Amino acid sequence: MSKRLRNLGIVLMVFGLGLVAAAGVAYFKVQDGYGALEAFSAAQNVQLAYNEDGQLTDRGTTEGAQAILSLLQDDWNYPVVQSDLDPNDPLVDTATEYMYQMAAIGYHTLNGTQMVTLTEDAEFNGEVFAAGTYEVPVDGRYWTGFNRSHPLEAIAREQAWTGTVHGLFAELGVGTLTATSLQMGLALAGAFAAMGLMGLLAGGGMVWVSRGGLIEAPSDRKLRKVLAAEVTKPELVEV
Repeated sequence: MSKRLRNLGIVLMVFGLGLVAAAGVAYFKVQDGYGALEAFSAAQNVQLAYNEDGQLTDRGTTEGAQAILSLLQDDWNYPVVQSDLDPNDPLVDTATEYMYQMAAIGYHTLNGTQMVTLTEDAEFNGEVFAAGTYEVPVDGRYWTGFNRSHPLEAIAREQAWTGTVHGLFAELGVGTLTATSLQMGLALAGAFAAMGLMGLLAGGGMVWVSRGGLIEAPSDRKLRKVLAAEVTKPELVEV
């Protein structure tokens, strides 16, 4: 029994050691990823703005920043991590910062006004639009929210949701996904390390117990004494 327990303990220790090694490899790979993401963000030098009180601002006002956060949290349902918005580290390099920057671009696009110029008269559903310049509010409409058949909306859509805006959305989305994946990798490394340490402790405990022999419970010892007494008791012989 002791040998089996020792062998099982050794197997658990080997598995635990393997998991600890895997955790170490995963951790260093994640750190390499964080380093690359940091270098990429530093090369672009995109930073968030904070006031002297450490409050997030947009175009000089905290109200603008709050409106962007409202779009991000309430409309897009993104779980903002407040600790990621660090005034001492304004460089955009965390998942929340990437998503905030995306929301800032989206907010100003959605709430902007486009000046549309018609070079000639146009007609839509019986309404005639004379040649000239018109103010067309985006009015919270995304790319798919415009009527492409409308002479004003079709042009306003192209002017509001430009290729640059779509490209920035795509780039910031990749940054968010990369940062989130690195967080998941770090959590996975921690899980591997925890399971590995549990395996090492459990296996080491089994080996230690097996070397000391199995401990007999007091109730078992008492039972053995009773049985031994019964065996040695002289039999009564009837006369």
